[in-house]
Amino acid sequence: MKIEGKNYKTIWFEDNKVKIIDQTKLPHKFLIKELKTCDDVVVAIKGMEVRGAPLIGATAAYGLVLSLIENDDLDFLKKSSEYLINSRPTAINLKWAVDRMMKKLLVAEKNEILNLAITEAKNICDEDEKFCNEIGLNGLTLIEEIYKKKNKTVNILTHCNAGWLATINWGTATSPIYHAHKKGIPVHVWVDETRPRNQGANLTSFELNEEGINNTIIADNTGGILMQRGEVDMCIVGTDRTLSNGDVCNKIGTYLKALAAYDNNIPFYVALPSSTIDWMLKDHKQIPIEERNSEELSHLEGFDAQGEIKKIQIYPKKSKSLNLAFDVTPAKYVTKLITEKGICDSSSEGLNNLFK
Repeated sequence: MKIEGKNYKTIWFEDNKVKIIDQTKLPHKFLIKELKTCDDVVVAIKGMEVRGAPLIGATAAYGLVLSLIENDDLDFLKKSSEYLINSRPTAINLKWAVDRMMKKLLVAEKNEILNLAITEAKNICDEDEKFCNEIGLNGLTLIEEIYKKKNKTVNILTHCNAGWLATINWGTATSPIYHAHKKGIPVHVWVDETRPRNQGANLTSFELNEEGINNTIIADNTGGILMQRGEVDMCIVGTDRTLSNGDVCNKIGTYLKALAAYDNNIPFYVALPSSTIDWMLKDHKQIPIEERNSEELSHLEGFDAQGEIKKIQIYPKKSKSLNLAFDVTPAKYVTKLITEKGICDSSSEGLNNLFK
């Protein structure tokens, strides 16, 4: 996808370094950052310089590559894998990618292990890009159905950033939107601001602007009244972990949007690659919900009158705040899941039929 007219991916490997787009600087500044060690990768994941379940997984895979470059020792590699898995607990792609890498690396010949790691990390990236493209083509059919019925702009509401910045390319929730735009279908996106980190306002609107797609930022509490007014045709969100029964764990606030959509008979779709499915966990109460620094709530960052990026406190100094990063939307509120293999019911039967 594009930034200032130039095509980029979110991560790439070059000269034994991992290069990323530092997403904490967007939309105010576009900065490419180099990661040279596994510790750098952990810092980038924890600090959300890279974020979004698929991209976190890909970055962790390259973290193991950097671990091998730093110290070609299996014990060091195992410690690095544990360090990476613990860097952010909720998104299942991180553990999935590390486990996939380690399964191959632990049985590799010593003289082949680094090249194998580089190849497998690239395979994970290439596979995610392919899957996200296919998610977009599958989701495009849903947008086309609405457009054929109303024959005017399709209004889509999304939450947080499940765009190309959260993946390698294309995105999950945004991929159908990008494909619709490329096909000439008029779309307009209601972009939830997505407090506390404003990932909708800062990232989703930013990337939609770069692709020339009409969008409007709204406060997180605005979606409900827009649905009541008939100004939302469909919702598409991403997910950080989807259980095998169809329950969806995603950015905090997703559950409330799903309830509003359900009450107003508006389809609520979740777009995901199969790497985001947790086939083992059966009870959503067992999902580790990340609790992040309360400063993400109490402080805001932006340009001041002089054009400098400043962080300011907006809460009373003595006030406490709780910053849960994710919530769970029960499967009964999800209309369908959009995956690389097709569209299915958000249920055990639906997923099992699609992923035999």
